[in-house]
Amino acid sequence: MSNFSKEIFGGDKKSGKSFLSFIEDRLAKFLLKLVPSWIETYHLTLSTILWSILIVVFGFLAKDNINWLWASSVIILFQYLTDLLDGKIGILRKTGLIRWGYYMDHFLDYIFLCSILIGYSFIITDSFKYLLFFILAFFGAFMVNSYLAFSATNKFKISYLNIGPTEIRIVFIMINTLFIYGRTYALMFLPYILILALVGLCVVVYRTQKYIWKIDMKNRHS
Repeated sequence: MSNFSKEIFGGDKKSGKSFLSFIEDRLAKFLLKLVPSWIETYHLTLSTILWSILIVVFGFLAKDNINWLWASSVIILFQYLTDLLDGKIGILRKTGLIRWGYYMDHFLDYIFLCSILIGYSFIITDSFKYLLFFILAFFGAFMVNSYLAFSATNKFKISYLNIGPTEIRIVFIMINTLFIYGRTYALMFLPYILILALVGLCVVVYRTQKYIWKIDMKNRHS
C-alpha cells in the first residue's frame, strides 16, 4: 500500500472566510440539488479549460467590439459556479478524487487567471501592457503563498484579509465593465488596484511567516 494513502491530507479542507463566504455556502447548498447525476466533480473541474479558451476568444473579439467583454464576465461567473461546486459534488458523491481535485482545481485556477490577462492583452494599448505583468505577479503571488503555506502547515487557506477568489472575480468583472464604458476608466483604476494588492500581499506574507515561525519554535521547544 502506498504511503500516500496513510497520510492525512488537508488540501480538501479550506480554512479562512471571505466577505461573501456566508452567501456562498447558502448558494452552494441550493445549487447542489440542481446538478444532474451524470455531472461528476471532474467534469466541473475540467470545465475551467473550456472557460479559459472562451475568455481568450472573447478577449480577442473585444478588440473590435468591446461589448464582447460582457460575454467574458458571464464566463467568469460560469467558472465561479463550477469551481464552487466541484469539490462539494465530490464530497457528496464520495468520488474520492481528493488529491487529484486539489492539484487540477488550483492549477486550472492559475490557467484561468492567465487567460483573463491574455484576453486583456488584445484590448490594452502597448504603453499599458506592463500592468498585466504586475497583475500576474501580485495575484500569482497570493496563489504561491497559499500553496507554500499549505505545504508547511497542512492547512489550506485561500482567503486572506476577508478577500478570496470570489471577491477577485468580482474585481475582474468590474474591470470588464469599466473597459466597456471607457478604456480610460479601467486603466485609471488598475494602478490603485495593484497598489492595494501589493499592500495586501505584504500583510499576508508577514502574517503567514510569523505563524509558521511560531510553529517551528513550538516544535523546537517541545
